[in-house]
Amino acid sequence: MTVSLPRNAVLGGSLAVVAALALSACGAAPDDASTTTKNGKNAATATSAADFGGMDALIEAARKEGKLHIIAVPRDWANYGAIIDGFQKKYGIKVEDESPDGSSQDEINAVTSRKGQDRAPDVLDLGSSFALSAAQQGLLAPYKVASFNDIPQSQRDPRARWYNDYGGYISIGCDAGRVKECPTTFKDLLKPRYKGQVALNGNPTKSGSAFGGVYAAALADGGSFDNIQPGLDFFAELKKNGNYTPVESTPATVEKGETPISIDWDYLNAGYADEFKSKGLDWKVTIPEDGKYAQYYSQAVNKDAPHPAAARLWQEYLYSTEGQNLWLKGYARPALMTAMDTAGTLDKTAAAKLPEVTGLPAFPTEAQQSKAKTALAQGWGKAVSG
Repeated sequence: MTVSLPRNAVLGGSLAVVAALALSACGAAPDDASTTTKNGKNAATATSAADFGGMDALIEAARKEGKLHIIAVPRDWANYGAIIDGFQKKYGIKVEDESPDGSSQDEINAVTSRKGQDRAPDVLDLGSSFALSAAQQGLLAPYKVASFNDIPQSQRDPRARWYNDYGGYISIGCDAGRVKECPTTFKDLLKPRYKGQVALNGNPTKSGSAFGGVYAAALADGGSFDNIQPGLDFFAELKKNGNYTPVESTPATVEKGETPISIDWDYLNAGYADEFKSKGLDWKVTIPEDGKYAQYYSQAVNKDAPHPAAARLWQEYLYSTEGQNLWLKGYARPALMTAMDTAGTLDKTAAAKLPEVTGLPAFPTEAQQSKAKTALAQGWGKAVSG
């Protein structure tokens, strides 16, 4: 997922072509003895902390496992670095972060290809459409975090195989030092003045953020959650008139002037703005009114996680007040934001720094996302080829 963009990675964002993940693994997964309590509770089948015997029992089992394996998680993605460090410090469990610039699809591929191996991902951070796909493939373990019922019903799987965690809106980031007049709408992006300057942070068939960029473009041009084709048509036109660049946007490409306009999640673009200030780069961020599209990344536990207790404890940390406020400090809108605001536990200072947006977000259904993914798989290459 630098403000390194990439989860090119994925849905929510990515900016560089990612090499395929190595499929080989070192060692077998831990045996059941290391994940089973004295009372015979097995972390691999626990559907909640209470089901396992309580948080103390879960923490003890996770510490016994000693590590958590994650992939495709950039430290500068939505404040992930602080979250990883916070978890390690709090529980003394080492987090192994592999291929941080990988994509959501790379995560799913690793789950299927490394089943039974110690190097399989314990947990997944997926663009919502990819979370749905993983659930449909039977790859995810049902697990309810303590705050499960506070997650909006529309943002969680009723079987608790996945649930949204943090998210934001598609935005347009622009280097005001290189671009005389920064675009603020999708319609603006078609203007001749932006020739060779407009980039995504990944391939929308693999990246959640790029997927969101195409969906937003569709909404801006007469499309709907049921019809992403206008988004494909938009990028085909952008390619035809020379404005679209196939260079996947990253902080590095922005600094070099290769991608002065980047369509990406607002929390990534806003984070870049902070980072670029010290380098003398004026990075403007706008949420386009004509293509307002919000989406969240979803968390899930690998059904065959080699460290099942640590995997479940990681989820509890992410959905704790501490974890949710850390997302907020990274400009991402946490799934529990409304509940925490009501409870008085929300970091109000961090919330006030979020990019401005009006209205309430709407989200495509599982069927609509599946339909959109199919359309992209069939039409993206043709839209931007040549």
